[in-house]
Amino acid sequence: MKPINVGLLGIGTVGGGTFTVLKRNEEEITRRAGRPIRITAVADKNLELARSVTGGGVKLTDDAFAVVTDPEVDIVVELIGGYGIARELVLKAIENGKHVVTANKALLAVHGNEIFAAAQARGVMVAFEAAVAGGIPIIKALREGLSANRIQWLAGIINGTTNFILSEMRDKGLPFADVLKEAQALGYAEADPTFDIEGIDAAHKATIMSAIAFGIPMQFDKAYVEGITKLDAADIRYAEQLGYRIKLLGIARRRDEGVELRVHPTLIPEKRLIANVEGAMNAVLVQGDAVGATLYYGKGAGAEPTASAVIADLVDVTRLHTADPEHRVPHLAFQPDQVQDVAVLPIEEVVTSYYLRLRVDDKPGVLADITRILADSDISIDAMIQKEPGEGEAQTDIIMLTHQTVEKNANAAIAKIEALPVVVGKVTKLRLENL
Repeated sequence: MKPINVGLLGIGTVGGGTFTVLKRNEEEITRRAGRPIRITAVADKNLELARSVTGGGVKLTDDAFAVVTDPEVDIVVELIGGYGIARELVLKAIENGKHVVTANKALLAVHGNEIFAAAQARGVMVAFEAAVAGGIPIIKALREGLSANRIQWLAGIINGTTNFILSEMRDKGLPFADVLKEAQALGYAEADPTFDIEGIDAAHKATIMSAIAFGIPMQFDKAYVEGITKLDAADIRYAEQLGYRIKLLGIARRRDEGVELRVHPTLIPEKRLIANVEGAMNAVLVQGDAVGATLYYGKGAGAEPTASAVIADLVDVTRLHTADPEHRVPHLAFQPDQVQDVAVLPIEEVVTSYYLRLRVDDKPGVLADITRILADSDISIDAMIQKEPGEGEAQTDIIMLTHQTVEKNANAAIAKIEALPVVVGKVTKLRLENL
């Protein structure tokens, strides 16, 4: 059987891992795919690196457009990243009738609608298992394994850098800035970690998963995104005392009025499996109406875990290479004409529970004033800690967990609480999910 020829764009960490795993497991992969899968062309600016990884024997070029227009190439694997040149290359590959495999979550979250429409029109596939949660086959699970279900919600730890930082802050009681430096020294965080620590990377992935789970277009610009940079080690401590862990979660939930799509630090009960995902690991929890809750756990980054997902896509595309385009699995799980443009709700309309930390004067009647404001806003208290003030201190912390309420009601109540003369500074508010 004639081999499938693959053109690889970018032979950095993931590209190198893909080349290595494909070569190492060549016999096994051929048995699964039904024909050999060979990388025959590689484009990278660093030709020296490309030569050292491939050992020769493949076409090497520093011009990626030469690969996407090469008539010998059947599938293009895009591992360059970013929104710019990667978009041009993917669209050019599609225009030239190539199938595309990509690990580029930013590209799909922002330009996915355009890319999938182009692929649909040209009759080619765009596969992107490696774009979310590295080696965990979450896209396949959402798109195929759970297709009998009406998916109600999903929640994921989908950024290893932030999970490592939060795990270290909890274990060592250190402030965010110190742990970030440690993460950079260990290679878990980039020199410029903004995309990770501000939640943007997780929001790209949550956007992709929400589109597949609910059959809606990619709507990254509507996602609510909040990172972990302002998180205080004291809140991690207090959460633990109340039986919770704080994780950066990507959450998508179906509601009658629309879809919630949000990324933020979240308190989770410590007895939940997902609350015990530590270090740089990833996990996604999906709630379907028929199956109930299912959890997907594993390495969310790294050369070979991500390569595992890239090669799984190559096998899938190879199997379906000659199939009638109308009978392939749709890009977003639902038939293209059945994707519904459902509204993504603004954060003010989200319904969840809250963790509130207040610094107050240690005086009689303070608690009564605060609980009255919450009661007037129809917000009930689930649990509370009132710290004894330190010796000689005139102020203390009050920590409250609320029952579920609409975010705008919580914000209105917090504004009234902050206006009380006995409350010092701003109220710390974190969202809480029981999952």
